[in-house]
Amino acid sequence: MALLVHLKMVRDLRGKADRIAKVTFRGLSFYTRVLENCEDEARFDEMFRWPIGSRVDENEILELQVFNYSKIFTNRVIGTFRMVLQKVAEEGHLEVTDTLIDDNNTAIGTSVTVDIKYTTMDGTVGVWSDGEFLDVPGDPEGTFQFETDSLLSGHSHGSGSGVSPGRSIHGIPTFRKAGKGVFSAMKLHKSKSSRDDHKKDEPATLDMEDLDRKALRLGGVGGLDPDCISLASVTAVTTNVSNKRSKPDIKMEPSSGRPVDYQISITVVEARQLVGLNMDPVVCVEIGEDKKYTSMKESTNCPYYNEYFVFDFHVPPDVMFDKILKLSVIHSKNLLRSGTLVGTFKLDVGTVYSQPEHQFYHKWAMLSDPDDITAGCKGYIKCDIAVVGKGDNIKTPHKANETDEDDIEGNLLLPEGVPLERQWARFYVKIYRAEGLPKMNTSIMANVKKAFIGENRDLVDPYVQVVFAGQRGKTSVQKSSYEPIWNEQVVFTEMFPPLCKRIKVQIRDSDKVNDVAIGTHFIDLRKIANDGDKGFLPTMGPAWVNMYGSTRHYTLIDEHQDLNEGLGEGVSFRARLLISVAVEILDITSTEIVSSTEVQVEPVSNISESATGKIEEFFLFGSFLEATMIDRKIGDKPISFEVTIGNYGNQIDGVSKPTAAKKKKKKEGGGESDEEESELIQQNSSEDEADDDGDLVSVSSTPPMKPVITDRNYFHLPYFDKKPCIYIKSWWQDQRRRLYNSNIMDKIADKMEEGLNDVQEVIKTEKAYPERRLRGVLEELSTGCNRFVTLANKDQNQAGRTKLDKERLKSCMREMESMGQQAKLIRSQVKRNTVRDKLKMVQNFLHRLRFLADEPQHSIPDVFVWMMSNNKRIAYARIPSKDILYSIVDEETGKDCGKVKAVFLRLPGKKGFGPAGWTVQAKMEMYLWLGLNKQRKDFLSGLPNGFEENKAPRTSPCLQSVPPISLVYNMKQVFQLRAHMYQARSLFAADSSGLSDPFARVFFSTHSQVTEVLSETLCPTWDQLLVFDDVELFGEAGELRDDPPIIVVEVYDQDTVGKAEFIGRTFAKPITKMCDEHYGPPRFPPQLEYYQIYRGNSTAGDLLAAFELLQIGQGGRAELPPIDGPTDSERGPILPVPMGIRPILSRYRIEVLFWGLRDLKRVNLAQVDRPRVDIECAGRGVQSALIQNYKKNPNFSTLVKWFEVDLPENELLHPPLNVRVVDCRAFGRYTLVGSHAVTSLRRFIYSPPDKTHNNWASAARLMNGYMVLTNGGSQSRPCSPYSRTPPRTFSRPAGDVTVNMDADPSVRKMDTVVKLDATSDAVVKVDVNEEKEEKKRKKKKKKGEVEEDDETDESMLDWWSKYFASIETLMEILRAQDAALAEAEEREDQEIAAEGADIKPDDLPVKGFKGKEKSRDKSRNKEKKKSHHAGEGTEKHSSKPKVDELLVYNKELEAEYDNFEDWLHTFNLYRGKAGDDDEAALDDDRIVGRFKGSMCMYKLPLSEEITREVGFDPNMGMFQSIPHNDPINVLVRIFVVRATDLHPADVNGKADPYVVIKLGKSELKDKENYISKQLNPVFGKAFDMEATFPMESMLTVSVYDWDLVGTDDLIGETKIDLENRFYSKHRATCGIANSYSVHGYNVWRDPMKPSQILAKLCKEGKLDGPHYGPGGRVKVANRVFMGTTEIEDENGLKKQTDEHLALTVLKHWEEIPRVGCKLIPEHVETRPLLNPDHPGIEQGRIEMWVDMFPMDMPAPGPAIDISPRKPKKYELRVIIWNTDEVILEDDDYFTGEKSSDIFVRGWLKGQQEDKQDTDVHYHSLTGEGNFNWRFVFPFDYLMAEEKIVISKKESMFSWDETEYKIPARLTLQVWDADHFSADDFLGAIELDLNRFPRGAKTAKQCSINMVQNQAELPCISIFKQKRVKGWWPFVARDENDEMELTGKVEAELHLMSAEEAEKSPVGLGRNEPDPLEKPNRPDTSLMWFVNTLKSIRYFIWHNYRWLILKALGLLLLLLLLGLFLYSFPGYLVKKMLGA
Repeated sequence: MALLVHLKMVRDLRGKADRIAKVTFRGLSFYTRVLENCEDEARFDEMFRWPIGSRVDENEILELQVFNYSKIFTNRVIGTFRMVLQKVAEEGHLEVTDTLIDDNNTAIGTSVTVDIKYTTMDGTVGVWSDGEFLDVPGDPEGTFQFETDSLLSGHSHGSGSGVSPGRSIHGIPTFRKAGKGVFSAMKLHKSKSSRDDHKKDEPATLDMEDLDRKALRLGGVGGLDPDCISLASVTAVTTNVSNKRSKPDIKMEPSSGRPVDYQISITVVEARQLVGLNMDPVVCVEIGEDKKYTSMKESTNCPYYNEYFVFDFHVPPDVMFDKILKLSVIHSKNLLRSGTLVGTFKLDVGTVYSQPEHQFYHKWAMLSDPDDITAGCKGYIKCDIAVVGKGDNIKTPHKANETDEDDIEGNLLLPEGVPLERQWARFYVKIYRAEGLPKMNTSIMANVKKAFIGENRDLVDPYVQVVFAGQRGKTSVQKSSYEPIWNEQVVFTEMFPPLCKRIKVQIRDSDKVNDVAIGTHFIDLRKIANDGDKGFLPTMGPAWVNMYGSTRHYTLIDEHQDLNEGLGEGVSFRARLLISVAVEILDITSTEIVSSTEVQVEPVSNISESATGKIEEFFLFGSFLEATMIDRKIGDKPISFEVTIGNYGNQIDGVSKPTAAKKKKKKEGGGESDEEESELIQQNSSEDEADDDGDLVSVSSTPPMKPVITDRNYFHLPYFDKKPCIYIKSWWQDQRRRLYNSNIMDKIADKMEEGLNDVQEVIKTEKAYPERRLRGVLEELSTGCNRFVTLANKDQNQAGRTKLDKERLKSCMREMESMGQQAKLIRSQVKRNTVRDKLKMVQNFLHRLRFLADEPQHSIPDVFVWMMSNNKRIAYARIPSKDILYSIVDEETGKDCGKVKAVFLRLPGKKGFGPAGWTVQAKMEMYLWLGLNKQRKDFLSGLPNGFEENKAPRTSPCLQSVPPISLVYNMKQVFQLRAHMYQARSLFAADSSGLSDPFARVFFSTHSQVTEVLSETLCPTWDQLLVFDDVELFGEAGELRDDPPIIVVEVYDQDTVGKAEFIGRTFAKPITKMCDEHYGPPRFPPQLEYYQIYRGNSTAGDLLAAFELLQIGQGGRAELPPIDGPTDSERGPILPVPMGIRPILSRYRIEVLFWGLRDLKRVNLAQVDRPRVDIECAGRGVQSALIQNYKKNPNFSTLVKWFEVDLPENELLHPPLNVRVVDCRAFGRYTLVGSHAVTSLRRFIYSPPDKTHNNWASAARLMNGYMVLTNGGSQSRPCSPYSRTPPRTFSRPAGDVTVNMDADPSVRKMDTVVKLDATSDAVVKVDVNEEKEEKKRKKKKKKGEVEEDDETDESMLDWWSKYFASIETLMEILRAQDAALAEAEEREDQEIAAEGADIKPDDLPVKGFKGKEKSRDKSRNKEKKKSHHAGEGTEKHSSKPKVDELLVYNKELEAEYDNFEDWLHTFNLYRGKAGDDDEAALDDDRIVGRFKGSMCMYKLPLSEEITREVGFDPNMGMFQSIPHNDPINVLVRIFVVRATDLHPADVNGKADPYVVIKLGKSELKDKENYISKQLNPVFGKAFDMEATFPMESMLTVSVYDWDLVGTDDLIGETKIDLENRFYSKHRATCGIANSYSVHGYNVWRDPMKPSQILAKLCKEGKLDGPHYGPGGRVKVANRVFMGTTEIEDENGLKKQTDEHLALTVLKHWEEIPRVGCKLIPEHVETRPLLNPDHPGIEQGRIEMWVDMFPMDMPAPGPAIDISPRKPKKYELRVIIWNTDEVILEDDDYFTGEKSSDIFVRGWLKGQQEDKQDTDVHYHSLTGEGNFNWRFVFPFDYLMAEEKIVISKKESMFSWDETEYKIPARLTLQVWDADHFSADDFLGAIELDLNRFPRGAKTAKQCSINMVQNQAELPCISIFKQKRVKGWWPFVARDENDEMELTGKVEAELHLMSAEEAEKSPVGLGRNEPDPLEKPNRPDTSLMWFVNTLKSIRYFIWHNYRWLILKALGLLLLLLLLGLFLYSFPGYLVKKMLGA
């Protein structure tokens, strides 16, 4: 679909002027060319085309505006014509003549004639009726061209001289971009002319600098939206959006496969809730193949380890991020047995790396059992994991309170957005079949086999291996098959969502010796799933994936085997594999589930052929327009190019010919053809007669041709007017929709990226209005997103659409829609001051777009172009098929389809890394077109016009549609190219001297020329014009004007021997002038412009140049603008850059402050003795004085020198300033020591003070006499997160003073602000509301909390109290900052909302205060927030005792104070070749010393006011009152507090650190005080050293690891430049404390009192003051400060003093006008420790500070004591009184009754070996036990850290004891004693002695809740309570892993200090002294073998006495009966016989 508008003419214009017209439809505007000097009639006769994706609606509007064009001012609208397109939509064609209307909607006499045409499309392909386009009546040029034009450039650049509106400011054509500009405010309802609009928005238009004037000229072109003008200078070529050419890729090197250093550090803190009874757990940390183990903790379910492990890797990023990190807990592992696995947790390293700060900190990893997925959670491990790549620095997050971290559920180790409850899932990877496999065996073997067996086999035995989450599964092997069919699925069982990102699918060849990979594909789960609310589970396919790797010909040793493993970019198609992925969430409760996570392989059913889409015939056409820059190594043999797509066109595999039957099948869309069989040899088969090109033979390679020499490095192929072509037919499943969608998104992203580059460029070059350009970008983005939604919705019902296609489409549409809306919203929020923030947000959009555009399911394989020489493959280019895919909808077409693209061929595989890969093997100008065969008719339309097709001679008569085998150009234009090579800067150092001898080589078409070589410089100014005569270009003149070929500029370093060395390359587009155009503004002469030079992927400098291409007409060269001859007689015939192009120069004076040289290394083994510094800029320069003896004094004797130089007025074009240090040797020899190039002189420009400003801050200030340009207080005044006074803006007139003088601002708020004018004295009174605070403090505490004693005892406090209090404050401030940020964003949103509603922001309720009150209000809020972060309710803070604090910086002081370069700058001197490994990696090795000094440059003449100032020393120039640089003796005092997270240095994963301090020659080693086996050592040491500046100014603090044998290893070191600190205005010698006291822990450290310091500062700054007045006030300059005036001495006596007042002024010194800057407070800085062996990777951090005292001043007192607190000795006495309700374990032998033999065991965590047991209470039948038993646990405790300190030897082999710090936790367990078997564990409770629940009063009230809901219950600390008694529950886990109550214990805890314990000793158990009475146990509880009868009596009689009595009775009866029976016969006989 398209809308065509033919603008014919405009009549009846008034006056004579240049005219231009603009046509707008759907927000996309086109401009006509400018018609110069028209009178009443303007014949535009131009055609515009809008390709449109949705139908034209009948009320849409076309708008046409006609302007009077002006080069300088804004264009003036003559009139506007608007038309509703109803008629057009109905009829499709309309010609109109109508009058224009002016701004007031009244008709004017001028009329316009337009012809509008609308073509619709019905989804089919053949609808474009050719007639409609090829001969539009009345269109002389034929509009055929329009169809090929891209969306972005109408026909407007066809001809005509004026400004083509698409010219960029710098004159590189960047064409007009689509998208409504912000200022095309001509929405219909607002008929406001764009002119008013401009008035409103461009206040400063005409007094902008030179560059912007150009912009206005452009602005002249019909108010060309400033948003949409591209300002890209650096990216000029790469942003050119043109019709016939696409942009080249600058970066040459594949970035992925190169190995990099990584360090993974893991701290295993502790484990909790491990499942299992009484276990001995060990944690194993495993990354890939490496394993490390923690120590074993005995008999505990919650072991505390706090062990740190570090793994170092040197692998490519992809390999690193795919490694699996596995944490597992193993139970009872020892030397003999491997132990049983409790549970594991795994994630891949990439997941960690993608976290903020690349780390998880203090998170709980949940363990699960891989063998039994039904088991649930097996416990938790608390750990920190961090992954550091080179140059990443890891910030340790502020530690939350311990209590927060005990909340396991809330701190699980999972990335953002992953649900806490992860479920088990099955991942099914189905492998169906593969095609197109390469040979993996030699043919010799095959021939042998054939001879024996007599059959020809395929030479490959493939199988597929799938790797996921550390597990791998394999399919079966299909013997000898190029087209194996597997139909198997590999099933993984893994938690979902998995924490492993990629599934690796690899086809391998099974071999007897070793299997090799054929090809690899990675499936990124993030791309095939969506976790949103409307998301979907991972799903993919069934789809074909293409695999790429090494070339296809088989060699025994494949040098590119890595490519097949998936490392690096594949250089050839290997195979394609049909797979699908599905995920099913498991229901663990179901019975038939397999509970193991072993990988399973199962067969699956086959899928139909059509499941992956309908097979279509595709046609690929390519034409080689130019092949130049061919490397000279291969220049002697004929060269041909081969193009392949899949295996089509491949000459190696193309052997057999397809049979007719196969072809028939193919036509029916049934089978997949055998892709091996190429189309090369194909008979004309009878069935194909119907097919118009059935007989088409693919031609896939160009004929070989011998190259011709271009210059000594490169050759080119002499194609001239005959351009060879190739074409290939191939058959693929038609899945173009996937590629189309990703093309639309890519195009939006490209456009956006280019816009963002512009915005950054505008910000970088500080041009006006970056926010407009950003709004334009957002506007384009939202339009683009809406287009996507309309276009992507189209063919939903295509064959072969998978579930993923449907779901992805939905989610992409949702994303794009929301992105479009967000873009609109942000656009409305872009303000001048928010540009940078919004830019960041928009960059996130860009990442999201790129992520969405990457299509996970492949369709057509990529196209490879190989350069062949002598049948060898030399170099290749890989072109993604989506980039050249054709579609009838413009947006869907690939970005290079049907365009000429410059393609650079590169070496394959590893050869392409490093320098070899940067040299171009060949540069091709190629044209490629890929599309369906049936859409083929337009395939030539994008070629430059003016050719004839040359077809292959044919035997049979056939239709004409055969593609040409070559094109013959009959149109040829002759040009002259002028390359104005002005200069380059910041080049790469290619020589060992650290410099280069650069020259540039310019290539254009088949020509090349070289500039002269300039020796020894990194910033050459060639100032040379290179003229290329008679450059022949083929094609139509008009097209060449808009689309000239690109110019390649390569910069080399000339070497005396051997070949010149490559430095870098850049591209440029020339500005073209046709012979009928005028050479003059605005396009000519062209402007110099910066081009970025790339070396591989890294930048290697900038080139400043301009290029123009001038057509030579009939008159020959005489008509061209003249060239001035060589002006320099010395330079010989070299032409300089002509005037008008070279910059306009002015006179500048550059003053240089020479201070000294430091740390010079040897040169050629000789020491530097007499160095000198040479400064050079633009050919002029100055030399420093010679340092006579560097060893004795490395400072210069003459401080300031100056020179004058002519520099460009435009600051951006200033040449760099070169600093060189040479050593003067005997006999007048010089050697270069090192050099430094100051690339930007910007920061040294001085601008005179502006008298009109009442504003002292933005005027230039003499910083103690040194004038600097400050920009609103930009002197390094850090607004650190900790500066307690709120950061103030410096833009207030000097009178409004707000001074906050509180002793401690964190708990008081200031109240009064006095406003006075700038001259008067301001008085500030401070009123402090103490009472309110007190009331708040005494808020009711929760029940059960003890009212703490607020006032801490002074004697208890030491330096550490201060330190810990400060750290807590730091954490709170960091938290408050987060809250403040959120608040600020909210406020901004409200402002935006208000703006929308047209309220002035002042009326907003939020902004109640204006101006000054506002800042006061903010500061007040901030104070409030600090005192109670998060409002009123935090009692925690308010109950904190008032301790004086210092500042803890979590970075180096240098970072906070701009390296202390406030007037003295440090320049690193470099020598030696720059390293190519990542950008700045090896630069540190190249540093050979440092030059200290400064510069100041200003335009001459300078105003006199400055020089007239009092005390102006003309010798010092601008550097007034700078201290002298004579040597000075200083006492340096280094305080080392502690180190954290040290890199382990010993095998056991620990280190034995000690501190070494070096300063100059002296070195202090603290080796005897090493700290054993500790990675977080507390040193607490002060070291004193004496030093002499400047000789000894670099302080090195290192941490070494002590070793018993061998040398000690360096863990890491940090270097501090003391000299810069010493001389800095920030007074970094000794930090200023928060308050002044003369005794106690906070004693004043500086030998100078505050009042002396203040007096000295005032004197140096020539300030009036200080004047101390009555009533506690002091006046400095025109400020008055107030404060207290009393001080207490040691004896508590009060004295009067001014020190507090002086200190108040010092704390607010930054507010003093003119000289104020922030003075350094008392502080501790945190410095990273680095190790030269692991450059760029932090090895730990050290907390320290340095004080310096000049020796000529009074000596300071002794150093304050910061030695680590000694742990205090305590004794914990635990009395176990009773137990109750203990579960009964044993069954009685005789009676089966339940009972338990109870005893209680107790220990303090970490002291398991000292565990204590009570005696046994035998045979408790009710669970009651009576003990009255006492445990006594002595321990050492650190109050401040709440940790117990244990010192013990780790093993019997340990040399010394290791100190452990462990949380104070008491464990009590209840056991059942067994005599013959092991005792049974019944239950336990762990009490954290600092916060544990209060015991219940009675056993009844004691419940399991006390353990489970611990957080909600009131907690107590034994250290505060001292004595506690109560009932606590015992708990254990049952089979279902639930907590159950297993008993209760009544205990009494009593804590005593060691001294108290000594006074009242007690015995263990029930022993003396102070024995406990025996428990009153029931008699049952006796031991049966001691007292058998008793136990019989109890056990049997007690229970069974009735039974026994009955039995006895029965027995008697029986006895009687027995006796009766026994005696009866006798008696009977007696009776009978009567005896």
